[in-house]
Amino acid sequence: MSKQIYSNTFVLKFATISMLKQKILEDLKSAMKAGETEKRDVLRMLDSMIKNVEIEKMKRETGLTDEESMEVVSRAVKQRKDAIAQYEEGGRPELAEKEKKEMEILMTYLPAQMSEEKVREAVAQIIAESGATSKADTGKVMGQAMGKLKGQADGNLVKKIVEESLT
Repeated sequence: MSKQIYSNTFVLKFATISMLKQKILEDLKSAMKAGETEKRDVLRMLDSMIKNVEIEKMKRETGLTDEESMEVVSRAVKQRKDAIAQYEEGGRPELAEKEKKEMEILMTYLPAQMSEEKVREAVAQIIAESGATSKADTGKVMGQAMGKLKGQADGNLVKKIVEESLT
């Protein structure tokens, strides 16, 4: 969705907004209206992260694709998971709980994650197709698995299953 505003002799073009970013902005607007401060803050942070990546990739005018936006959301979820582990380790359950709530909000913008059982099936199929037999083939299997399961399964889970399967 690209918009243009005509003003005397100037034409201003706005960035094409991906469907995911558009949903985030709409949800941000509704969270503001409803007074949901926690959701509002998380979505503002997410919008900011997306804008930073747009600037970094020099795509400010064109905007990120949905896939690139999902990568940003995935990175934010991973940061929350790491923070939760560190807070629980450090004896700060109240901060861990705050991070969990933020992670729940962020997870709504990612596709549904595959169950461990389905990941095991996919990894078994990849191992059979590639002919991998030993731990030395872990890198080859991981590359294929993450290419196939990107965005659908947690990388740490895939790694654990691949290592278990190649013993």
